[in-house]
Amino acid sequence: MQMKRVAVSLLMAHIFSLLGFSTYAVALTQLQQEWALSNSEAGWIASGFFIGYVATVSTWSSLTDVMDARRIYTAGSLIAASAGFGFALGAEGFLSALFFQVLLGMGIAATYMPGLKILSDRTRGREQSRFVAFYTAFFGLGAASSLLIAGQSLPRLGTQWTFFLCGLGPLMAALLVLVSTRPLAHERHSAAVAWSLQRLFPIHTWQTVLRDRQCLGYTVGYGVHCAELFGSRAWSVAFLAFSVSLLPAGTLTVVSAATAAAIVSVFSVPASILGNEVALRIGRRAWIVMVMGLTSVVGVLMALAAGISWWLVFSLFLIYSMLIMADSATLTAGLVASAQPEVKGAAMGLYSLIGFGVGGVIGPAVFGAALDLSGGGASATDWAIGFAALGAGCLFFPLFDYRLHRSSPFKAAS
Repeated sequence: MQMKRVAVSLLMAHIFSLLGFSTYAVALTQLQQEWALSNSEAGWIASGFFIGYVATVSTWSSLTDVMDARRIYTAGSLIAASAGFGFALGAEGFLSALFFQVLLGMGIAATYMPGLKILSDRTRGREQSRFVAFYTAFFGLGAASSLLIAGQSLPRLGTQWTFFLCGLGPLMAALLVLVSTRPLAHERHSAAVAWSLQRLFPIHTWQTVLRDRQCLGYTVGYGVHCAELFGSRAWSVAFLAFSVSLLPAGTLTVVSAATAAAIVSVFSVPASILGNEVALRIGRRAWIVMVMGLTSVVGVLMALAAGISWWLVFSLFLIYSMLIMADSATLTAGLVASAQPEVKGAAMGLYSLIGFGVGGVIGPAVFGAALDLSGGGASATDWAIGFAALGAGCLFFPLFDYRLHRSSPFKAAS
């Protein structure tokens, strides 16, 4: 019972910590017009989050192996909150917006994986796999909450108050974590021990992690998965708004583009949890390979449907988003289960570094560049090229997986 109470508290904190995550995505179109940004510049601002994340995630996560992870979580919450407040008060164009998005990435880097470490250290067995799946899935719920709050407040309060309001979430997350958990025995180390060169740059530990083929497979898989996930999230509201603009005047859409994206994110949460349950039965590798291929195809079909029918686009967007999340928890649960206990924090840091770094930084920027190169996003074909560029890594992943394990994932469960 105590384990479940702690897990529920961490899941709720996870949602609060992400309330600033999608704020820029909602405001992207408006800020792009106000600041006269190109698609590439707008995409790079979105990528700024992941630049900050990548620059610090390995350090934050590695430090959880030798010190109280709750300290790191609290520090990250304060940084993320200051990023939201700073964007509200100081963002005036490309460079300042990029700076605060980088700061936001640094803050969430100190809450996402350290929060997962806090959870995994306090759970065991199959229950651990399920709680990890919930935690991973709740990233989508946090992103959806951010979309919903920002989407509702932006037209009523403006950009400044919207960013300020979403900045309050991380502060609530830190309070919840500190109240609901206590440090474990192995976490009672001094900061002086933790701040060593090896912890700041854990390259030797990464080599140990990558020699494990299972860890390597899940890490690379997470990288291509995140490119598609975060690239699509950065541009989803803009794509849905584009789809609405193609419809005849007076066409009923019921909800705004931002609200539609939030609704879809909520429905993606059970897809991640249920996907992990399926993977436990048919094998993680088989499930990951199958889902990645389907996701890329549906993304292109969704873009080509723009202008044909809003409800067709919305339905395909729902399927696309659920497919993206369907292997997310499976990848993370696989990494947590396969990593050796003494390097688990470092393994999770590298995993997140590759996912948010290679995937998160490249995804939004590649999408924006693809739009610029294909015609500026004026046609459905332009957007289809953007989604195809996002899914390229996922389409090639099955070949990498086969060469890594020298066996078909459908014949050898992992």
